[in-house]
Amino acid sequence: MELKKLFEPYRMGSFDLKNRFVLPPLTRSRASVPGEIPNSLMAAYYAQRAGAGFMIAEATQVSLQGMGYARTPGIYTREQVEGWKLVTEAVHQNEGTIFLQLWHTGRVGSSKVNGLQPIAPSPVAAKNTSVYIFDGAPNGDATFIPVEEPREMTAEDVREVIAQFTRGAINAIEAGFDGIEIHGANGYLVDQFLRSNSNKRTDEYGGSKENRTRFLAELTRSIAAAIGKEKTGVRLAPFIKFKDMDDPEILDTMMIATEKLNDLDILYLHLSEADWDDAPTIPHEFRVRLREKFTNTIIATGNKTPEQGEQLLKENLVDMIGFGRKFLANPDYPKRVLLNAPLNEITDTHTLFGGGDARGYSDYPFLSVKS
Repeated sequence: MELKKLFEPYRMGSFDLKNRFVLPPLTRSRASVPGEIPNSLMAAYYAQRAGAGFMIAEATQVSLQGMGYARTPGIYTREQVEGWKLVTEAVHQNEGTIFLQLWHTGRVGSSKVNGLQPIAPSPVAAKNTSVYIFDGAPNGDATFIPVEEPREMTAEDVREVIAQFTRGAINAIEAGFDGIEIHGANGYLVDQFLRSNSNKRTDEYGGSKENRTRFLAELTRSIAAAIGKEKTGVRLAPFIKFKDMDDPEILDTMMIATEKLNDLDILYLHLSEADWDDAPTIPHEFRVRLREKFTNTIIATGNKTPEQGEQLLKENLVDMIGFGRKFLANPDYPKRVLLNAPLNEITDTHTLFGGGDARGYSDYPFLSVKS
């Protein structure tokens, strides 16, 4: 298949993007501690991958309370903002466009990570779910620990978390990001509000499908008012059930949420799609319905081949394609696809999450000049 659409420029709102490849948010746990501060190693990593038409920096907590895993970066202190400036300057020097994903892990957390009991829509612990710390294990590996039962969020907690996300968005723009993405996927706080199995509330944020979308809608509206709807995207994961998130009502709830996001006229909707080998296939009917409900840019990220991404683009079901694992080991992934060149493979899974140096992070080779 000729990969014509993937390499076409694309105008997303006011952003002129050089191709349809997206570097999606990939947690790598390389922030400097204490303080969870972005650093020059992270700047080098992102600059290497600026060949993507659009980049979304890794999930970044909006508060200490929102931190679920060790060594993940934040966007709530002055030191973190200054650290992120290293990243955005490096990416912009390489003619890249980069957003920051804003994150609160909610019930996917442990006091062993941040010293705080997790908070969530309801006091329901996620079964068979772990987070990680670094406790001196061999090879510097992360040690996985079970999550703890969360405290149910009060109305004041809800208001405060919305304010934290909004401050995080303002801080991200100050740090030089072109915009932000709200992490509403993969079992974290926003997703927890959307799903009936994790949201047992009886107030205006729970109960009906409509009520369960209220937190996302209010959060998005607050951020769009602070930095502009044209700089605001949202990530959702309608078909991902891990972290104990199996909800039979989720597809209808997602469509209600999508209609609200469309009414807010945000820049894009980003689908996080399962990326393991036997993952469920997203039905064609769902993609058609989503395109009807959401009129701005749609991004799809999963374990897709370039050919599969090209087909979705040709059918006008999505506008851009994320390639997470491929970008991880191939900083020049679009070039390799263009030239049909061999791909680097992940050489050491011990370096996926955490590590104090470039190994398995920013040391994957580029194509040689001869290639």
